[in-house]
Amino acid sequence: MTIYDILKDSSYKTEQFSTEAIERLNANIVEKEGKNGKKVCFVKCLVRQKEIQLKPEEVIRQLFLDKLINEYGYPISRMQLEYPVYFGREVKRADIVIMDEDRSFVPYVIVEVKKPKLKDGKEQLKSYCNSTGAPIAVWTNGEQIAYYNRKDPNYFEDIRDIPKASQTLMDVISERWTIEDLKANDVLQKDKISLKDKIKDLEDEVLANAGVDVFEECFKLIFTKLYDEWLSGQTPTRYLEFTNAGRTEFKLKEAIQELFDKANKKWKGVFEEKSKIALSPSHLSICVASLQSVKLFNSNLEVVDDAFEYLMNKSSKGEKGQFFTPRYVIEMCVKMMNPKENETMIDTACGSSGFPVHTIFHVWRQMAKNRNLKVSDLFSLDQKPYEFTEYVKNNIFGIDFDEKAVRVARTLNLIAGDGHTNVLHLNTLDYDRWDETTSQEDWRRTYYEGFDRLIDLRREEKQNKEFNFDIIMANPPFAGDVKETRILGKYELGKNSQGKMQNKVGRDILFIERNLDFLKPGGRMAIVLPQGRFNNSSDKYIRDFIAERCRILAVVGLHVNTFKPHTGTKTSVLFVQKWDDELCPKKEDYPIFFATQQKKGKDNSGDKIYVKLSDGSNTLDSHGHLVVEHDLYNHENITGDGIAEAFAEFAKKEGLSFFH
Repeated sequence: MTIYDILKDSSYKTEQFSTEAIERLNANIVEKEGKNGKKVCFVKCLVRQKEIQLKPEEVIRQLFLDKLINEYGYPISRMQLEYPVYFGREVKRADIVIMDEDRSFVPYVIVEVKKPKLKDGKEQLKSYCNSTGAPIAVWTNGEQIAYYNRKDPNYFEDIRDIPKASQTLMDVISERWTIEDLKANDVLQKDKISLKDKIKDLEDEVLANAGVDVFEECFKLIFTKLYDEWLSGQTPTRYLEFTNAGRTEFKLKEAIQELFDKANKKWKGVFEEKSKIALSPSHLSICVASLQSVKLFNSNLEVVDDAFEYLMNKSSKGEKGQFFTPRYVIEMCVKMMNPKENETMIDTACGSSGFPVHTIFHVWRQMAKNRNLKVSDLFSLDQKPYEFTEYVKNNIFGIDFDEKAVRVARTLNLIAGDGHTNVLHLNTLDYDRWDETTSQEDWRRTYYEGFDRLIDLRREEKQNKEFNFDIIMANPPFAGDVKETRILGKYELGKNSQGKMQNKVGRDILFIERNLDFLKPGGRMAIVLPQGRFNNSSDKYIRDFIAERCRILAVVGLHVNTFKPHTGTKTSVLFVQKWDDELCPKKEDYPIFFATQQKKGKDNSGDKIYVKLSDGSNTLDSHGHLVVEHDLYNHENITGDGIAEAFAEFAKKEGLSFFH
């Protein structure tokens, strides 16, 4: 029997420990016959030097003792197990305690392996440290690990590691990292968690009671850290500045504000010029400590995107019926639309800009392949050739009516596009009033360059109705109606099947027509729509409107959990190509690709379901991304061929213009 057999049905894992440590423990296991003839495992404890039963919690404790002895160099003489911690008359027991080197009666490090959930374990550690005065604490379940420095009874600051026996706490706190150090020690990869998880913890512990706008302050911190990583990506020997590094709280705030100011100057049009970080020095210190070991840049910025999705959905987006599209759905759409470097693309309800960003990376990978350029695991951070940035500058666009979403989208596009973005704050549907908006000085200061490039793609000068885009991908708001007759009167779908003007029309319906106006003949579109648009008898006039103007390429039914926890509306993605004599000759009869998502990707609570390894831990792809369990496309042969690959075969067989 091995430790894997012992841990099989428990919440404990072994990912934090070396193969050598696991082998040493396995080699020392002794099997004995217990009650009812069942085998029971024992091992000689590294500290107590006596035989003990090896239950799941004890496995993790023995492995961590091995780590403390062989990796950190702590002598057994400084360790105590089941150390008594007094709370009045009540006595609890700490799993492992390392005593102070000079004061053998004073706890220095407390380690807890009892609680399978980080939040519960941290609360327990806080109480132990406050009772004993221990300055350092560790929690682990073998899969995740967290290190804390007790700054005062209320604030426990994340630290990167605990000191080795030969080090001081200050040695660890003041250690400086390069971007390569950050890659090697990225806490998200090490613990297989998301940035969203980190932000949730900060909310619970700091931000909820800090008297600040959580969205704005988290946004500023992510923005600043992205800039810090970007600078180090350009100069790999540079030390990262987004770190506590042993500075006082007031000096830290000065340094982070200065870094934010530089980022704001570099990536304009996201924050006001004189924006300041509102967090207090003590609150900022905790936030920086928690985020400093997080690597935000990866191959496709999904780490950041996931966090922004969470923050945005906490604000006003959901009220407007606009929910962020999961990135695995976006990736499927991009693969099925197969954009090329000579094609233009726009998202007319871009949210945090998932469709544009993923289009950029899709095309860039094609361009890199065609030019025999290597794509690294930090692809989004790599310096790009001139033609790569020119592609973004001239070909990729986004529009949204929500100002917060636009700022997030601009951030992601500025970073992904190496400093270029065409994300505009406009009401897509109310195009008659664009001239009013674009004439405002404040608006033009931020958006004029992108808007000038957009109007170059108009079908006719001095009108904002029709454009010549090759591709549209969008998830328009599918809750709420447009009631203004001024707007409805501009749309054919503002009338019912009898040609009579309607009192109200669903936003998503008007977006169908508006998006088709953006497309040139032969252009193609992927649009997320409520399932009812495909099968309600009352919506037949909409389907007729589409079929008259386009070839229906595909309909992909998404799982009902796709947009949870925000809405349980059943949705499908519609793929079409506008009729064109050359690219898409009109036909009366043709095959349509239909598919339905079987692997749901999210549970009923809206939490993503990740592909698991045999030991129950989360799978990571070659770029360190968590892999969602879905059947929409093949994710590095981890999820297997899916709907996107099946459509590609269909498209080639049908001779569709964009899969030649």
